[in-house]
Amino acid sequence: MTTPAPAIDTLRQSLAQVRTEVGKAVVGQDGAVTGLIIALLARGHVLLEGVPGVAKTLLVRALSHALSLDTKRVQFTPDLMPGDVTGSLVYDTAEGEFEFRRGPVFTNILLADEINRTPPKTQSALLEAMEERQVSVDGVSLPLPEPFIVAATMNPIEYEGTYTLPEAQLDRFLLKLVLDIPERDAEFEVLRRHATGFNPRDLAGAGVTAVLGSDGLAAAQASVASVGSSPDVLAYIVDLARATRSSPSVRLGVSPRGTTALLASAKAWAWLGGYDSITPDHVQAMVLPVWRHRIQLRPEAELEGVSVDAILRGIVQQIQVPI
Repeated sequence: MTTPAPAIDTLRQSLAQVRTEVGKAVVGQDGAVTGLIIALLARGHVLLEGVPGVAKTLLVRALSHALSLDTKRVQFTPDLMPGDVTGSLVYDTAEGEFEFRRGPVFTNILLADEINRTPPKTQSALLEAMEERQVSVDGVSLPLPEPFIVAATMNPIEYEGTYTLPEAQLDRFLLKLVLDIPERDAEFEVLRRHATGFNPRDLAGAGVTAVLGSDGLAAAQASVASVGSSPDVLAYIVDLARATRSSPSVRLGVSPRGTTALLASAKAWAWLGGYDSITPDHVQAMVLPVWRHRIQLRPEAELEGVSVDAILRGIVQQIQVPI
């Protein structure tokens, strides 16, 4: 069923207001805010990379508050067990049987803080939840709430006590957003707010209000799915992906899952801009956040200091754009 046009316009306005609400708590990360909204619209997961103190956790909390969504935070540590994330069977002595106690993954937005600080066994516990949106316990599949996304944070500069995320898990993140140190004016504004009593743990006190609930978000997701894509633009996405696989600097290029992720993200970006179908500009705008974590460089390219972002920009410039 197609959402009436006036309702679609209202949904877009509400999501624009969400950005305003998040801005009451987070300064200088507008691109990351938009990226998280795109991920929600495309029903995808997000990897947030940035040095400590750039408001990664606060950003997720503020967004979930503005969308009136439930969120739970898990601090990933070396001793974290899979059951600490998904839940575990607990023996009920009164009933004389095992009872499943749900873990924090049963939420709308799971904030996986410092996901690369836990061993691969625990990281893999998220794979079923991320791909199937369910948790299997003792042969029974339990669905996760809708919407459900994982927002995982990583620190790019600390290597001691960290584990490399496996390619299979990286490929399941729709976007990788890089949060940089804010510009001087934005950093000044952060300090000014703190000087006047801003408390990052009190979002309501900061004036952040809920403007869209899960029903409104579901309607927006359905509308995004109806955004069109011409055969020429689809072929353009395929050509871009194939170029990553043939690049001499790349060991592992973009998979077919990566092409579908780029299509879904481009649809969400086009919908936010009021377009009925995607254009090459929408595709190009999403190439870096959708593909930068899916590409593995050859060792010699890493030694030469080649960056994945630079390779992707070069590929975008090389591949002919459909008219």
